Amino acid sequence: MTSSQSAAAVATAPSLAVRGRGPRRSVLFFAFAFAVIADPVSSVAYAIEAALRALHGDLALLMPTMSLVVGLVVVVTANYWQLVRRFPRGGGAAAAAGRAFGPRWTFLPIGALVVDFVLTIGISISAAASAMIALFPGLAVWRIPLALVLLVVVGGLTWFGHGGRLLFAVMTVAFVVTSVAVLILGFTSPHTNGHAATATNPGHSAVLAVVLAFPVAMALATGIEAPSTAIAQLGQLDDTHRRRFGRGTLALLVVIVGGLTLALTALAVRLHIGIPASDSTQIADIAHAAAGPGWLYGAFQLTSSLLLLAAASSSFQAGPGLLKALAGTAEQPGVLPPVLGRANQHHTPYWSVVVYLAAAALIIVAAAGQEQELVLFYAVAVFVSFLVGLMAMARFATREQKTVLAWVNGLAAAAVAFTLAVNLLRGWPMLSLAATLLIAAGLYVRWTRAGRPSGIEDVETHAEAN
Repeated sequence: MTSSQSAAAVATAPSLAVRGRGPRRSVLFFAFAFAVIADPVSSVAYAIEAALRALHGDLALLMPTMSLVVGLVVVVTANYWQLVRRFPRGGGAAAAAGRAFGPRWTFLPIGALVVDFVLTIGISISAAASAMIALFPGLAVWRIPLALVLLVVVGGLTWFGHGGRLLFAVMTVAFVVTSVAVLILGFTSPHTNGHAATATNPGHSAVLAVVLAFPVAMALATGIEAPSTAIAQLGQLDDTHRRRFGRGTLALLVVIVGGLTLALTALAVRLHIGIPASDSTQIADIAHAAAGPGWLYGAFQLTSSLLLLAAASSSFQAGPGLLKALAGTAEQPGVLPPVLGRANQHHTPYWSVVVYLAAAALIIVAAAGQEQELVLFYAVAVFVSFLVGLMAMARFATREQKTVLAWVNGLAAAAVAFTLAVNLLRGWPMLSLAATLLIAAGLYVRWTRAGRPSGIEDVETHAEAN
């Protein structure tokens, strides 16, 4: 789900705050778009490996599985394309749910986002630690302490607000550029081929194996919702241009994430890169087989780890920002304790940051710093938000008698519901759903006790605009 709602400093910089035409608007779009898509792009680092593990190492089925994943990413993105059109000032699934079904339904996608932000931090930090360990295997014995140190450093940097996140766009571009270099070298003159055994999945047909495996890799879909909420940061633009920015970012997201995923998957199959050893990752093994142990491999690992840390930092901003918006202000109290809204001179709600820091540390330790252990929980909470958003858009289409659009949204909702159900059948991911429902229920109870203050549907918009 995730959650890279990260262009606030870029979008509000006075030098870029232009209403007129010209190159500065193009610069603004470039900075906004590449900052916002940092989270979904970073998911490439672990989603392909997650699919291969679910396939028990069967490389022959990896491309069909990841093709299905990318196809569903396109379907979900199409829904957020509609959301941007309907809510050009931001709001995402929460705004759609509140207006389609009533304000009480707003809390379900909000609860999902809270859980998604925690998981994004935990997985991104763990994956960044894994990338460093792949480059320096001697760090493997320090995996958990390394991950916790990275967590504290990234969390601590949020004290200084959004300024440091201006580098997100640069990190995203750097990762994309090094990935393209690795792909070109890997397809033309690879350093070496791997020797992964062609595993099979006894007792399952190929189709069933793919159907059971692809939901795990839907971690790739995290962050798709970000453009629909992050456009609230673009207060210097009118609704028309916010729509263009949001839709342009969604299109860029599909092209880059989908393209990198399918290309890296094809290269893994070509070079026979199977399930990695405990001190490496599949994406690191792909880069090593393609480029060898030289500078390009080092640059690839460095840019991937920095991008993953950027994704974690994004959720460290967006998550506490959401809690701050839910806490309200002195003039208009919210549904959470006011302490969670207390901010420093950089507008950082520090106690909310502490909440996310503690929650992320807990899941990192529980998973022993292994991002692949956490991926199983990932495509649950965010898919609850996707499902609610799709159902809301189907409701709008039905009300407006747009039959074809209603059917499209309904079928997409069914596909998302199926993905969610398959992940839940694995057992432990039920914890993500339970946490989502508990948080949503708790927020609803507090909202009711507070007298059901109006405007709860726009809480995500307020979180981003602030």
